Amino acid sequence: MTKMMNRQSLLLILLLAVMHLTGCNTPPKRDPAYAPVRPPIPAPSPEGNGAIFHAGYEKSWFEDLRARRVGDMITIKLVEKMKANKQAKTDVKKDNSTTVTNPTILGSSPQFNAPGFIPLLSNTDNNLAFSLESANEFAGDGKSQQSNLLEGDITVTVIDVLANGYLMVRGEKRIGINQGNEYIRLSGIVRPADVDSTNTVLSTRLADPTIVYVGDGAVADANAVGWLARFFISALFPF
Repeated sequence: MTKMMNRQSLLLILLLAVMHLTGCNTPPKRDPAYAPVRPPIPAPSPEGNGAIFHAGYEKSWFEDLRARRVGDMITIKLVEKMKANKQAKTDVKKDNSTTVTNPTILGSSPQFNAPGFIPLLSNTDNNLAFSLESANEFAGDGKSQQSNLLEGDITVTVIDVLANGYLMVRGEKRIGINQGNEYIRLSGIVRPADVDSTNTVLSTRLADPTIVYVGDGAVADANAVGWLARFFISALFPF
């Protein structure tokens, strides 16, 4: 009975491992925070009343292709390049020395014998003189350097038009490469004046931008630090 249970447990573990490995190649569901928005459905035009024009239902024959309505698409050109350097160095040193000589009281310096239960001081001539010395030294050195480069294009949709005409955009691009997936998620606010004639705007012109570039799969798993190693390099490890 015990052997049968052990076999069943082993088969269950193998089945879960196979399901996990096969599921790595399947892209997960899209992030709802970056989902596109459908344009609103226009109300049906009123029946003809003899007028040539109906306000709010006119058709524009001559207009550019720049995004300006909810549901319109716009291309964001990623040109992110950042570089940061930080260095700190600290040296602290402190020395203290205090000496008190045996005082003179009424013309004589006090001397006494300590009780016998104090081994280090008993049966010797003692006085009130003492000295104290201490030394502290600290040295610290830290250096940090970071460089990022992100280039490419992503087409997103307009999810809202603000009162001043600015466009709130967001979108997600998923790319499956061999045994992994790459995700680019973007959101921000676009000023219509920054959109060029090809309906493209630079990512550096976005306000309140959120640009996320992540991946999953075998390559990403191999590049990740295990949970036990993360514990030993975290602040929770006391040594």
